[in-house]
Amino acid sequence: MLDAAPAHRAADPVAAETLLEVNNIEVIYNHVILVLKGVSLHVPKGGITALLGGNGAGKTTTLKAISNLLHSERGEVTKGTITYRGQDIARLNPAALVKAGVIQVMEGRHCFEHLTVEENLLTGAYTRSDGNAAIQRDLEMVYTYFPRLKERRRSQAGYTSGGEQQMTAMGRALMSRPETILLDEPSMGLAPQLVEQIFEIVKTVNESEGVTFLLAEQNTNVALRYAHYGYILESGRVVMDGPAQALRENPDVKEFYLGMSEQGRKSFRDVRSYRRRKRWLA
Repeated sequence: MLDAAPAHRAADPVAAETLLEVNNIEVIYNHVILVLKGVSLHVPKGGITALLGGNGAGKTTTLKAISNLLHSERGEVTKGTITYRGQDIARLNPAALVKAGVIQVMEGRHCFEHLTVEENLLTGAYTRSDGNAAIQRDLEMVYTYFPRLKERRRSQAGYTSGGEQQMTAMGRALMSRPETILLDEPSMGLAPQLVEQIFEIVKTVNESEGVTFLLAEQNTNVALRYAHYGYILESGRVVMDGPAQALRENPDVKEFYLGMSEQGRKSFRDVRSYRRRKRWLA
């Protein structure tokens, strides 16, 4: 069992210790389908690390491998290691990981639809043993970050908007007092204005609470503006990684993922053609 997560302190992501280390993992589904092929990454304490790539690149599978949620989908890690604070977490169940300070916010804004927004938030504190007063303080903290949820706290979650459900899922994760949040596709299905709002909240929580984030995101442009470091996945492999600023300025990233080139923004047809060429060159 891992030691309980310590109190949060904002950290310099460049100088920080490595919290989470994924070393050369392979993941197979149904004993046949190889999905991840030698994926390695490091997540520093107090940083925002982005897993980038298109649909089917392996981002969600990587997060589920870390949080030990693969078995429900007949997947398994067949090679490599995953450590948190230097300790192997391969045999820990998801509940034990939550107690250790690692929690995943699933893709698709999973909420308990029949419960109110506030009841959903309080379910995030089910592993805690520090008393009701501390839980109430953290509930008010969540409402500070998500004022819209306070307005909707008595509403049934299933009748709230997509953006409100995403905020509820993130707020519920914060109620567990995590050290690290694995955030899967936070922008999916949201209007651009809401996407910016969600990422601004991620940035604020990271800076104010010292929460470490590993986020999987298809929206490369937005993710690289908020992340400190990024890994780009293609077909289950890490094909590029580096500081977010360097990735934003990389010509291949601009053309392949951002639709930009030295001549300006490219058309969808040009980007699609470039993707085909790049796949053969890789």
